[in-house]
Amino acid sequence: MTTQSGSSPDDAFWRRPTGPPADAPGSTETPGSSPTRPENHYPGPPPSTTPPPGWRPPTHVQPAPPRPLPPQDHPALDAAEGSARTLTYGIGMVGGAVILVLMCLLCSRALF
Repeated sequence: MTTQSGSSPDDAFWRRPTGPPADAPGSTETPGSSPTRPENHYPGPPPSTTPPPGWRPPTHVQPAPPRPLPPQDHPALDAAEGSARTLTYGIGMVGGAVILVLMCLLCSRALF
């Protein structure tokens, strides 16, 4: 973390220094003119050239269109879902009955 030195306002620490640049102590430039240094000059991005016509590789093979999906048998799907639901409920009821019997046995042993 950086701390301030001296008694300056909060943003003064982060402001750009004013006055002549530190690397040129005896600057002969007039006040108000900005120094132009060659190392700070950015000429911009290099010019771009357009690609020549036909620069892409030729495409010879076209992909086949997608095949149609097989038809669905909705009554058979509904029957399969119904039987799966019945099986799930049956397993749940058997499991619940086993847990209920075990709970009754454990509670009866604890009370008597």
